[in-house]
Amino acid sequence: MSSLTLSKGGNLSLTKADPGLRKALIGLGWDPRTTSGKAFDLDASALLISENGKVRSQADFIFYNQLVAADGSVTHLGDNRTGDGAGDDEQILIDLDLIAADVARVVIAVSIDQGEERGQNFGQVRDAFCRVVNQETEQEVVRYDLSEDAASETSMIFSEIYRHRGEWKFRAIGQGYATGLHGIVTDFGISLH
Repeated sequence: MSSLTLSKGGNLSLTKADPGLRKALIGLGWDPRTTSGKAFDLDASALLISENGKVRSQADFIFYNQLVAADGSVTHLGDNRTGDGAGDDEQILIDLDLIAADVARVVIAVSIDQGEERGQNFGQVRDAFCRVVNQETEQEVVRYDLSEDAASETSMIFSEIYRHRGEWKFRAIGQGYATGLHGIVTDFGISLH
């Protein structure tokens, strides 16, 4: 089985592309700029979103300080603080069988830690991608290489996995936010103190 590559806005039925997919590994990667300046620290996160477009509770925000969803359906495998090296920089596991019935989608976002304070943005990040791998077979199912110019944006929704008529689907989003991770999570109902 060969992996499919999507463009921004594209979507794919994961259920049809890989009927055996139960445990999805979401691999996220990027290369920071090679010029001088402060180091980049990009952080991946996941949000469990219900039909009303909001999280059910604060526990639905999975990130470096809350690595596992309360029901075990989503697990963040930890923070990579540099983005160095080949392959995935951060990974999130999604057990599709454990996703609660009242969760309509899992939104995958990446933000630049202290991006605004450091004058950093996604326009300075190269070769960003998001891919879905069948954790059990280790086969890549779909990949989305972000190519947008996001020169003013410090966070971005890379993709989402969502339910549609009994299927699990993947959507390549690539929507940037100039308001950092704070802007994304508050849009989905997380209150930050």
